[in-house]
Amino acid sequence: MKNAERLVGNVLTPQGFVRGTLHLAEGHVRGIEGTPMAESDARSDGRQLILPGFVDLHVHGGGGHDTMAGGEAITHIARQHAQHGTTSMLATTMTAPRAEIETALRDLAPHIAARPSGTARVLGVHLEGPYINPGRLGAQPDFACAATLAEVLALHALAPLRLITIAPEMPGHLALIVQLRQRGFVVQVGHSAGNYDDGVAALQAGATGFTHLFNAMTGLHHRDPGMVGAALAHAERAEIIPDLLHVHPGAVRTALRCIPGLYCVTDSTAAAGMPDGDYRLGRHTVTKCLGGVRLADGTLAGSTLTMDQALRNLVGLGLSLAEASLRTATLAARHLGLDDRGTLEPGAHADVVVLDNNLHLQQVWVEGDCVMSAHAA
Repeated sequence: MKNAERLVGNVLTPQGFVRGTLHLAEGHVRGIEGTPMAESDARSDGRQLILPGFVDLHVHGGGGHDTMAGGEAITHIARQHAQHGTTSMLATTMTAPRAEIETALRDLAPHIAARPSGTARVLGVHLEGPYINPGRLGAQPDFACAATLAEVLALHALAPLRLITIAPEMPGHLALIVQLRQRGFVVQVGHSAGNYDDGVAALQAGATGFTHLFNAMTGLHHRDPGMVGAALAHAERAEIIPDLLHVHPGAVRTALRCIPGLYCVTDSTAAAGMPDGDYRLGRHTVTKCLGGVRLADGTLAGSTLTMDQALRNLVGLGLSLAEASLRTATLAARHLGLDDRGTLEPGAHADVVVLDNNLHLQQVWVEGDCVMSAHAA
């Protein structure tokens, strides 16, 4: 077979770890040979760890580049995140005037259709704005508005929208969620001032997740459970930013107990992988310092998180490596309806991360191409 490769080590399969060999050819996993083993042995025997590549459904930027800048920015962003183990991702937009969103989508489209060398696969777009509540902007610029089906379809015609964040309490949005789901879009609740009942209604209408759970939504109180309460009580899926800055470790643990399909995102900005300083986030200037990214008023504005650090953070919270991998790869892919990414099994894309026993990256493979090697000359 063409482009055949063999990776030898402790391979994480859907059934658990195998001490053996992962066979790659023509951009896919062709087979796994070896002997099943316990995770404790896989972590302690000194052999390299071979896991599914990370899947990040919320990426605004990286390496000094911002998705909304258009042009070649997304190539630089996808290359930066590939260096940290992300093998597939969604380019995420910001709330902005429609003309600016349209320009960004037009520029993103060719990079979604083809993957430049050395980059993560851009699966499509996460449209995080403008269909959000102006009272829960977070770090989004103040151009929130109610959506119409015609407008969403017009944007989708420019570049494939794979995930759409919506505030369900906005006029017409519950009915719109139904219409979007009928057309195959994945809808998440986010940037919402809605209450518990609004969250439940959104799930009943077809929303299947929550955007950066806990952040930019009404919180949990025992007499007013809010949007967070609706998610914890009823959601099967939600995304969370595990940088341990956006969400307290105790809240992460709470969400892990409540939401079976909780998956991790970076919500990364242009500041990811860069030194402290000022960067762009859509129309905003944001400042990276003390490990975070903030607006001038102190509001958290995305993150500098990378998915390899997200994996290490989850393990540090007490998750097994297998569960941490599930939440940084498999569950996000399943949220988009993809069963051929975020997993190592025959027929899946050859999206692979190779780690040492300290969970630091040694190699990254995207669709069978080695895009990062710690030992490269």
